[in-house]
Amino acid sequence: MRRDRATIECRTPKDGEPATNTDPTASWSLVVPLKPLVVAKSRLARSTGDLLRPQLALAFAQDTVTAALACPVVRDVVVVTDDPLAAAELAALGARTVPDSPAAGLNAALAHGARAVRADRPRAAVAALNADLPALRPAELARVLTAAWDSPRAFLADAAEIGTTLLAARPGSELNPAFGGPSRHRHLSTGAMEIVLTGVDSVRRDVDTGEDLLAAAALGLGPYTARRHAAPGPVTAPVSDPVSDPVCGARPGC
Repeated sequence: MRRDRATIECRTPKDGEPATNTDPTASWSLVVPLKPLVVAKSRLARSTGDLLRPQLALAFAQDTVTAALACPVVRDVVVVTDDPLAAAELAALGARTVPDSPAAGLNAALAHGARAVRADRPRAAVAALNADLPALRPAELARVLTAAWDSPRAFLADAAEIGTTLLAARPGSELNPAFGGPSRHRHLSTGAMEIVLTGVDSVRRDVDTGEDLLAAAALGLGPYTARRHAAPGPVTAPVSDPVSDPVCGARPGC
């Protein structure tokens, strides 16, 4: 009987085991782009202030990468960033980091990350995933990625149904990312299939504004973001110590 990959729930690496998922049914390599923290998530500053904003941007990425690496259909995660702190923190979680050598914007960074994956494994299935999904749940991500196998290229729209939070390309297909602004329409126009699923709100809830962060908090924030969001005021240094249960954290029903 074929194993149903999408029904597997959260899984946390045990002590001494690599964070990268080595399950033979794990198929996808994820590419996660992250701007330098000093300029990331600029629209959050209005509600969080400039001191907390870069720390939240890092926390979002930490929760995103942690959940992605715990997803049963994810093989590995490549983070494209030029930020040395973010690269170190995300590598400590088990991600591979590569510099944004094109330095030509989001879509160039994603294409670069996809090429880095396929330089090692030419037949890899690759998906681009936003770095600002602090409520991300591994089981919901697994459902989305499993549905993505139905088309050579597939994408998931964000909660506003304007942008895109995930774009997937099966082996033999180019990622051809068109993120930014009304990217849902652009991805449709390039022939990508739109993934339409209910119950995957955590994969659709990216965070650009204070209102978005409140909506993500209603879903259940990951532990890194929950610590920042609960702070009484801006703090001056990122928290990099390990947390208990790094996958499920504050999320209800993970």
